[in-house]
Amino acid sequence: MFIQTESTPNPATLKFLPGQEVLAAGTADFASAEAAGKSPLAARIFAVGGVNGVFFGTDFVTVTKADGIEWDHVKPAILGAIMEHYQSGAPVIEGEQAASGHADHSGPDEDIVRQIKELLDTRVRPAVAQDGGDITFHGFDRGVVYLHMQGACAGCPSSTLTLKMGIENLLRHFIPEVVEVRPVAA
Repeated sequence: MFIQTESTPNPATLKFLPGQEVLAAGTADFASAEAAGKSPLAARIFAVGGVNGVFFGTDFVTVTKADGIEWDHVKPAILGAIMEHYQSGAPVIEGEQAASGHADHSGPDEDIVRQIKELLDTRVRPAVAQDGGDITFHGFDRGVVYLHMQGACAGCPSSTLTLKMGIENLLRHFIPEVVEVRPVAA
């Protein structure tokens, strides 16, 4: 098994490509070893030490290291943990997984929210996945779109620029009711 690695815009995060499916649909974000309880793969990666976050996409694993830890010290162990997992035959996540990652929203703004989610799914999320992350809809209130940033996007130095100059401009262009985009914490 050959696992490729790619850098991301976030220097604390690396993208690992195992060359096979990680998740059939959706994404999964683990902010701690405790949160990784249902994922044998995430638990193995957190066991390496010096890992602050693990994120799964359809064909990649994004790992965020702790401050003060050098990639040269943890990258080989992370590669080993991913390889061991796939050789074990264990599932990536035990149990059911949500498919879209977007929060539900009903009410008078339902049509606007549907348009927002469609633009996120078709124009934003594929590009963000290339950088090892994901952005999901969290809410819409009085013209403000709330988005949750995951994987390499969470804590990335360029995430504010991505939200304001990229996503906000895109949504405002296609949906006049949108006036601002703000990030939300998990």
